[in-house]
Order: sequence, then C-alpha cells, then structure tokens
Amino acid sequence: MRLFHAAASALALALASQPVAAEDLATKAAIEGEYDSYLAPLFLEFHQNPELGFLENRTAAKMAAELKAAGLTVTTGVGGTGVVGILKNGKGPTILIRADMDGLPVEEKTGLAYASRAKQVGEDGKEYPTMHACGHDTHITAMLATARRLVATKSQWSGTLMFVVQPAEEGVRGAKRMMEDGLYQRFGKPDYALAFHVAAELETGKVSASEGIQYSSSDSLDIIVPGIGTHGAAPHLGRDPVYIASQIVTALQSIDSREISPVKPVVVTVGSFHAGSKHNIISDEAVLQVTVRANDEETREQVIATVERIAVNIGKAHGLPENLPVKVRRGSGTPTTINDGALARRLNAVMKRELGEAAVVPFEQKNMGAEDFTYFVGPDTGVPGYYFAVGGTTPERIAAAKAGGPPIAGHHSPLFQIAPRESITLGARAMVAAVLDLAAKK
Repeated sequence: MRLFHAAASALALALASQPVAAEDLATKAAIEGEYDSYLAPLFLEFHQNPELGFLENRTAAKMAAELKAAGLTVTTGVGGTGVVGILKNGKGPTILIRADMDGLPVEEKTGLAYASRAKQVGEDGKEYPTMHACGHDTHITAMLATARRLVATKSQWSGTLMFVVQPAEEGVRGAKRMMEDGLYQRFGKPDYALAFHVAAELETGKVSASEGIQYSSSDSLDIIVPGIGTHGAAPHLGRDPVYIASQIVTALQSIDSREISPVKPVVVTVGSFHAGSKHNIISDEAVLQVTVRANDEETREQVIATVERIAVNIGKAHGLPENLPVKVRRGSGTPTTINDGALARRLNAVMKRELGEAAVVPFEQKNMGAEDFTYFVGPDTGVPGYYFAVGGTTPERIAAAKAGGPPIAGHHSPLFQIAPRESITLGARAMVAAVLDLAAKK
C-alpha cells in the first residue's frame, strides 16, 4: 500500500509539472515507484558482483530468473553465457532489446560504500579484481525494469519482444558469438533492435542518439617482436626486442598524422608492452597489445595494414633475420555501430514527446569508443538499429568538476561512477517509450 501511495504521489507531481505524454507519466511513476524496493537491490547485487566476459554465470542466472519471474520465456546458454527472454503478445513487429552484462578486470577505487571488492579468475587462469567500470550493471537493471513495465502494459502494444542479455561486450566478442549460435534462426529475426549505454560525460536526465554513426570500429592487434637474447652489457651480440618494439610504438603514431586523411578520425593506442625479466638481460621477445579505432571500414582496413607494414619493416631495419620476423596478429574486433537514419529520426522524436524536449540533446561523438551491438544490426542482417546514450552524471557533479573540483572519471577508470537511480529509471523509461511507439496497437 505504501508503494501504491508513493507511485500515486509521483504521478500527481509529474502531472503538475512539465507537459509530458500521460502514457509516459504512468511509466515514470511505475518505474520510479519500484526503484527502492526492487531495482536498487538488484543494482547493488550486480555492482558488487561483477563478472568477466563469458564468465558471467551468476549474473546470467539472476537475469534469467528475474525475466522468467516477470513472465517471459527464457533460454540460457546462448552464445556462451547469454540469456534470451521472449515475450509474445499477438501479431506485430519483433523488437530486440539488448543489455550487456560483463564487468572489467579493474580494481574499484571510487570509495563508494557499495564499491566492488570482487575478484575472479579470468579465461587466462589469472585472478583479477573486477568492477563494473562501464555501467553494464545499470543496463541489465534497466532491462528488468523495462520488461516488467512492458508486461504490465500489454494492452497497449502487440508483437514479440526479444530481451537479449549479452555477454563479453568489453572484448567485443559476445554479440558475434550469440549470432553464431543462431540467435535469429532460433528466436526470429527482429524488425528492430534497440540498446542504450549510460554515459558518464552526459548529465542525468538527458538522452542522445545519432542519426548515423554512434560508435567507432575497434580491433585488437598483438605485435610479437622477436629478439636475440644476450647479456645487457653486450647488446651488440644480440638483437634487442625492447628497443625494436619501442621504435614501433613511436612509429605507429605517424599513422594518424601522416598516413590517413586529416578529416578522418583514427586512434592507434598501444595499451600494453611486455618484455624481459631482469635488469641485465636482453630478452628474446617483446609483445605489444594495440587497439585501433576508425569511423569507416576502408580506413579501418588501411590502418591495420599500415600497422603491420610499419612493425614488420622496423624489425627488418634493425637486423632481425628472415626466420625471426615481427608478426602482427589480429584478434577480436567490431565494425562501426551506425544507427538507421529513419528509425533514429522517428525514435528521437518519440523521446522528445515522451521525455520532454529538454531531455533530448544533439548527439556528439566525444571519443572513439566501440560497441559490438553492430553484429545485431549490421548491413548483412537487414535489421534497423537504434542505440542511444543515457546521462549518468548529475548536473551538480558536472558543475563541480568544471569549477575545479574532482574531474568526472571516464569509462573503464577505477574511479568510474554514475548516478544509478537517475540512469536506470530514465534508461528504462526511454526504452519503454521506444517499444510502445514501434509496437503500438493499430
């Protein structure tokens, strides 16, 4: 009864404020009304127990149980640890709603009372501190709020909803694995696919979506630099892979400035450099781990080819023999994520109508982050996609940072934090609005 009164009060307050569609006011009251009792405990459980890609067994089990309790037909083990929940409600479009669930091998240093202290053994057999340093805990919590609300509003829409709980987004591997496991063949090809990401740089209460490119491509490259080991006091007797690899690191930065058109954004970042074991030993190998980002497929392939050309030929220039060439191995990757223009224009208008004009801000690509959501909506699928950002940092914190206070930590930082209540409730409200528009009963 107390929850009913709280929801009714929220509804009355909303009705008395800004002019938002009555349909969304009911959704807002329902979602915000169950935040403290249902959504907040879920968020805390997810945040304090993050799991690495393809190892999200506890998270997947919890999501499966909650989706099933909401009334969905649930299948587990799709593409590894992925979960699919189906909600059928008569004839109409099939709409895919996706949320990613994996955490990162990062030690949380936010100082929050609910900070993660979890550790997990990764796929490589090593133990890592784990953290939801990218907000995936908010995504899956908002998915549950979305599912519950759409079950409650079945009289307003018709069709089939496919809730996809995706593993291993951080390594841009999970969406591809689910597709390879026959996602569309087993559960039906959707007419639309939707997803959102919380954004630390965007203030709470705001959403934003591009009518074109939303995220850059991403590719992981390993550069293996062989050497000829020798004593550190006699470098002339060997070939030093640390020195050669250092030359490669420096030379790679010429790709953006001298190889690619200055009007095409490119990032080549060496994120890891491993070599050697002791002060006075020149080792016989150095390994670089590189991420490459681009905004179109032609540039993407050109950059990767240039990385290989530079690395291999620097090795030759420093005297590595033919039987010890520098090797470049291409690992996981994802193309650019591009919103369908017509769908984005339609749903951006829906967001303005349902959330209020002030809630929707123009999209601005502020970095070259990547997303594997594109595997669900790429040109080969024929599925139009809409991916939007939801603000994660309160206006007060943003203002304080601009005034010289603590900066807003970016995604993947050990200091990353967002406002969970505001992010989860707005993300769910926006997703419900999109679905109710696309699947509205005629």
